[in-house]
Amino acid sequence: MSRYIAGLISQGEGLTLDFKHSITDSRKIARSLVAFANTAGGTLLIGVKDNGNITGVNTDEEYYMVEAASQLYCKPEVPFEVVKWEINGKTVLEVKVKPSRRKPHKAPDKTGVYKAYIRVNDENVVASPVQIKIWKAEKYRKPINILFGEPENALIDYLKSHQTITIDHFSRLGFISVSEAEKILINLTAMGLIEYSNLNNEDHFSLRSPE
Repeated sequence: MSRYIAGLISQGEGLTLDFKHSITDSRKIARSLVAFANTAGGTLLIGVKDNGNITGVNTDEEYYMVEAASQLYCKPEVPFEVVKWEINGKTVLEVKVKPSRRKPHKAPDKTGVYKAYIRVNDENVVASPVQIKIWKAEKYRKPINILFGEPENALIDYLKSHQTITIDHFSRLGFISVSEAEKILINLTAMGLIEYSNLNNEDHFSLRSPE
């Protein structure tokens, strides 16, 4: 059993894995829960330092703090599962969160204002306005016919030979306004033709990888 946790710890913190020495603030944990739910899901190991050392936790106290984070500080609530591990006499809680279909989930920032968070590498960051619009488009989109004009064709041709493109770059490439470029990119993302990513706090789009 400890080999499984050791394997997780050896991966280090990243997009779908976060370590917490302990929980002192349910609101802070809520930001981790919503970031996982809004992105690709993830695992929170409680009782593990950032450097991977196992310190252990008080099982009941930590569980109730996570429960409070989910029920009181996540809007809407983020479901989670907990597995308790005993390793060398120390307890580690494995909190597992699945990617959500109810995005965006929000949690309070340090000032108490509720914001949507996403996971970028090993950090929880506030979702950009474009990300919020993509979630809205995905949630309310209706079946539509895809009509490709010159801007769309130029976009696809560009992305076949370049990794990503920004909204401003697409605006110049397609000879269209920034607002029109944003709208096209959001719609194509909602349709699953391209992918959105946040790189260095900037909105980027790329061709969706074939599954």
